[in-house]
Amino acid sequence: MSESNTTALPLAVRESQSLYRSKIAIGYTRTCSCPPNHINCLSAKEWIKCQLGVWQFVYEGRDIRDKNAHPATFPIALSRRVISLFTHEGELVLDPFVGSGTTLLAARDLNRNAIGFDLQAKYIDLCVERLASNNLFNSAQQIAIQDDARNIPSYLEPETVNLIWTSPPYANLLNRKRLNKSRRDRQNEQFGKVEQYSQDPRDLGTMPLEAYTTAMGDIFEGLLPVLRPKAHCVINVPDMWWEDQRITIHVALITELRTRGYELRNIIIWDRTNIVNKVGIFGWPSNYITMGTTFEYLLDFWKPAK
Repeated sequence: MSESNTTALPLAVRESQSLYRSKIAIGYTRTCSCPPNHINCLSAKEWIKCQLGVWQFVYEGRDIRDKNAHPATFPIALSRRVISLFTHEGELVLDPFVGSGTTLLAARDLNRNAIGFDLQAKYIDLCVERLASNNLFNSAQQIAIQDDARNIPSYLEPETVNLIWTSPPYANLLNRKRLNKSRRDRQNEQFGKVEQYSQDPRDLGTMPLEAYTTAMGDIFEGLLPVLRPKAHCVINVPDMWWEDQRITIHVALITELRTRGYELRNIIIWDRTNIVNKVGIFGWPSNYITMGTTFEYLLDFWKPAK
């Protein structure tokens, strides 16, 4: 595949289309004029902001906050921060679980090429809708593909991806009725509902933690060949409480990805307190519980140099 990006790509690829499970001719080399040893296009002042270990963000008008549209969205500003920190203009960003398309939208804002994958047709439709209405006429391209993340190597040439950035399903921990007190107090329309992506057995969100961790390991081990040496892989996950036990998803993923060839570089805390409307009282007065809704982990790995 040529490094140049000269052919216009569709906004989406589905099973019935000709590009399905074939190599995607999307750009992946720098189009900026940064020195070769720089890992991004940031100024020193911008770099300092990223170097802090706790990040906060606010929503903007283009963000999706309706859980009926998608159960687990995140701010475009978060995606822009990660992409701008670990890539240059023109490089390629991969989101294996693209969901509502926030990664693709942020990549378009930053003139990065991006490719995202999701099992669900409705989320690919949502990606197309968001990309079609926010065209900044830059030189990069973004594309959403309806396919299993296990098949991503069929679409990409080796060592063309400069960043994997994703917020995956959180095992089967959303696959239950929402019964917590804060939802009762707010008369939240999600109270009593199952906030899940799908019931597709291929969906990682249907799996118990052990099976989920192994499946994530399989997927990310398969992605190592398409990732450039010293290119980063950032995964956004929380921990969860289940039947009065803390389920340490972030620990499970760190352990698993290390065994699959990734090196953990950093752990960043996404502090969500400024965007959480209300928190119910959990555990009081006899059982202390830190609220997973108020912070999440950004696990920053990279592919070690050869």
